Amino acid sequence: MLAPIAAIHQPEISLSPAALPNYALRTTMRMLAALAASLLFTFTYGTLAAKSRRAEMVLIPLLDVLQSVPVLGYLSFTVVFFVSLFPQRTLGVELAAIFAIFTSQAWNMAFSFFQALRTVPHDLDEASHGFRFSAWQRFWRLEVPFAVPGLLWNTMMSMSGGWFFVVASEAISVGDLQIALPGIGSYVALAIQQQNLAAVGWAIVAMTVTILIYDQLLFRPLVVWSDKFRYEQTAAQVVPRSWIADLFRRTTYLRRAGDAFGAAAQAAARSRLSFLPHVALRPWHPPARWLDVAYALCALVGGAYIGRQLFHFVTPTLSRNDLIEVAINGGITLLRVAILIVIASLIWVPIGVAVGLRPALAEKVQPLAQFFAAFPANLLFPVAVYLIVRFELSPVIWLSPLMILGTQWYILFNVIAGATAFPTDFKEAATTFRIRGWRWWRDVMLPGIFPYYVTGAITASGGAWNASIVSEAVSWGPVSLNGSGLGAYIAQMTTAGDYPRIALGIAVMSVLVVGMNRLLWHPLYRYAERRTRLD
Repeated sequence: MLAPIAAIHQPEISLSPAALPNYALRTTMRMLAALAASLLFTFTYGTLAAKSRRAEMVLIPLLDVLQSVPVLGYLSFTVVFFVSLFPQRTLGVELAAIFAIFTSQAWNMAFSFFQALRTVPHDLDEASHGFRFSAWQRFWRLEVPFAVPGLLWNTMMSMSGGWFFVVASEAISVGDLQIALPGIGSYVALAIQQQNLAAVGWAIVAMTVTILIYDQLLFRPLVVWSDKFRYEQTAAQVVPRSWIADLFRRTTYLRRAGDAFGAAAQAAARSRLSFLPHVALRPWHPPARWLDVAYALCALVGGAYIGRQLFHFVTPTLSRNDLIEVAINGGITLLRVAILIVIASLIWVPIGVAVGLRPALAEKVQPLAQFFAAFPANLLFPVAVYLIVRFELSPVIWLSPLMILGTQWYILFNVIAGATAFPTDFKEAATTFRIRGWRWWRDVMLPGIFPYYVTGAITASGGAWNASIVSEAVSWGPVSLNGSGLGAYIAQMTTAGDYPRIALGIAVMSVLVVGMNRLLWHPLYRYAERRTRLD
């Protein structure tokens, strides 16, 4: 990262299979760095949104907007910023790539943590008050442990989501700026550009091996560890296993190191860390209604100012026809997203429940699901382009299935998390009362996983909007197909470096996503939250 920026062009990206281990390591390090930043963002942003009603009024709609903005939309504005911070070093470009990967990881983790904090059971909440936990103790001893099962599966999904957009993150192309960082993403971009199917195959092999390695060394042990945080009164009959976790438990020195780390973590979690001194006199606070009105006015003024600045930015170069074109493209993409959400739900909810209720099956399915979730849509472009051209199909319709790659996995992973966290005593009660068939789905399982499903559907919707930018306009060598839609529009404007039209496309996409979430997903989420609290 401290090397001169010219060093990333010397030598150029090599398509030799021998270069793939180094590229895979570099890509994985960028993704892990982005994952660490995503966890920090999740704990701060999700907590603030869940603890403050007024903060939630701004932060959750803002999160809807942030998850809908495509990676290329971020790159078009952030590359110049990071490069300008370190103009002569590779560090600026590396930070731009890590930030782009961060934007494909953080949002679903924040939604999952927010959902967990809002659905902490009443009895645990009352117990924490009975033991007089400080805010610090409550956070680390109640809220984070309760959120761990769902957050872990969303973390795995985030890692896979980073792979999905790694080509756009490492092979940066914004206007006249062309930068290819050494990594699997740049390797795949060059292989597609040169129509090298053998190199594409080697990239798939490298991705598969890399995913299997970090799944076994990192995520599988974490799944075993997170099983102890399930909220239930009856122990599960079958528990997940991991050879790495067994190795730590059976090896003396590794167990001692783990015990020392665990003791330090327990001591940190149990410390009160009360930063606010005791105040004898209660200060005066204005009525809550006044605060709500003032808060709403500040948000309205801020939004109006941003809208005014955006209007002045795009007005000199845009016409009414541009607005009509963007509105039509937005409607096309919105229809695709809605259809794909329905299809993905019908397919993956039953499969996710079946996997989540069977730890032995989950152990086998987990790495496979991570691989398919991580599979970049770019690697399917040759097949898609060939079939569409060969059979003279309409790109408007047949490019749409590529967006499923950015949609279905959020639903699957969240449903698996919900089924995994489903209390064993509830399952045993359903068995005792012989609740089967449709009644079992209606009265037992669907209410139990509904908060997780809604979280997955919200992030799936954002994932589909993100996937549109690489799925609605594809190319393979000299052949390019345009399926129309807002993603294709933003991709074209980003390549051309047309910033006013990029801003217009992102603004319209944000309005559509926020409207869809406000009218559909968030009412369902509130309903799920009330049901969970009531039950």
